[in-house]
Amino acid sequence: MPLDKQALPLDAEPSAVADARRWVVEVCHELEREDLIECAELGVSELVTNAVLHGQPPLWVRVRGTQEHPRIEVADASPTQPEAPQPAFYDEDSEEGFLATFGRGLSIVAMSSVTWGASMEADGKVVWFEPAAEMHEDAYREGVIDVRTDEPQWSSPADAVEVQLLGVDVKLFIGTRNQYSDLRRELRLLSLAHEADYPLARDLSTMFITFERQIPPGADKQIAAQQRRGATRVDLTVETTQSAATIFTTMLEMFDLADAFCRAERLLSTARTASQREFQMWFLGEFIRQAAGEAPTPWSARPSSAGHRVS
Repeated sequence: MPLDKQALPLDAEPSAVADARRWVVEVCHELEREDLIECAELGVSELVTNAVLHGQPPLWVRVRGTQEHPRIEVADASPTQPEAPQPAFYDEDSEEGFLATFGRGLSIVAMSSVTWGASMEADGKVVWFEPAAEMHEDAYREGVIDVRTDEPQWSSPADAVEVQLLGVDVKLFIGTRNQYSDLRRELRLLSLAHEADYPLARDLSTMFITFERQIPPGADKQIAAQQRRGATRVDLTVETTQSAATIFTTMLEMFDLADAFCRAERLLSTARTASQREFQMWFLGEFIRQAAGEAPTPWSARPSSAGHRVS
């Protein structure tokens, strides 16, 4: 199975339940995890039913995690944390009545999973579970709820250094940022649910938090504004500190280590592409070089080589 299987978009209709069940059966076969099929079908049926009844479109289902610990995720645009739905009265012969027989909160998900949880995102929520090899009776196991927190306010430090990022490729910046966000979330969930199995995921997650504290939010805001104007290349001006250069240098190695971890564990999210890796090396390299007093190097003028490293 490829490292990244595309998500399956779902209609906010009763037919979505059957579509999702067929999809997860296919996923289990591709992962050679036929032992998980029964619980995967039950769990995804419950999550999709709750998304149809209580969530907001768009809806989708996808697989993440590793082959050892595959995770089935169902997303919708509602910002409300998952909870057991209130009893409803439907005609049992109607499609809504059929759905209501399944929509019993998360007890079925808990009983058919090794662990389950939810991630509250800026554009809604993702409810997930790792299917078990067989059903169990613990219907009240607490889930892992990962709540999004507001970004800390950036205050200009006394030793701030202005960094100019010239000729930034907007599309590549966004793609690299999204890849990083997916990877960060993946490592965080692995470390929360299986810390003993994936100690490297925990260590990388800790490093990522430290790294993010050194990056001011200005770049994202400037890119978003230029994207709305249709720009493909932009010049950015942000701040850093001389002390942050050491962390950025370490992160260049950590991102390579994260790529290797993705491939070694068959992590079902993408490692960086070659172009994303090169862009990230240039991007962080500009912080490192300019903090040391060097002049900016535009993205278009960087040495282009798969083996290029920032000194």
